[in-house]
Amino acid sequence: MSETPQQEKTLFMTRLMTPDMSNFSGKVHGGTILKLLDEAAFTCASRYCKTYVVTKSLDQVVFKKPIEVGDLMTFKCNINYVGKTSMEVGIRVEGERIKEKIEYHAISSYFTMVSVDDEGKPIEVPRLQLNSEVEKKLFEAGKMRFAMRKEIQERNKKLHVSLDNWINIWK
Repeated sequence: MSETPQQEKTLFMTRLMTPDMSNFSGKVHGGTILKLLDEAAFTCASRYCKTYVVTKSLDQVVFKKPIEVGDLMTFKCNINYVGKTSMEVGIRVEGERIKEKIEYHAISSYFTMVSVDDEGKPIEVPRLQLNSEVEKKLFEAGKMRFAMRKEIQERNKKLHVSLDNWINIWK
């Protein structure tokens, strides 16, 4: 009897924040962090489903503490929820001020990633194996966020203003 292979649902990625990542105030630029978050989400999702993935959405990026040059950042990623072709990747970023030996929770965010084939068309992803109560709770929370994202998309469609002739707005 063959055993079901262990799913790769988590990923830890650690990066040192360097001077080239900083803004004028000496803190790490938010855009740099967003790029690293996207890289971490991509790596976690593609490793889980063993395909190429693309970012569909990013929501609830909460910057809890400023990140300074010299801090060691660990991006803790987890596949929380899986739909037919998409996955929610939860990312908790923890920082460490190495010299002061201070650890802190810097960022929380959720990415929706879609598995795609060589032509860029969405393809099915493996069902998520839920092996613990925590995984079940993460799945249910992800399912609720999926429904909320869908509802927000529908509401935004109703608010959409066509700017086909956008140049006329500023005349």
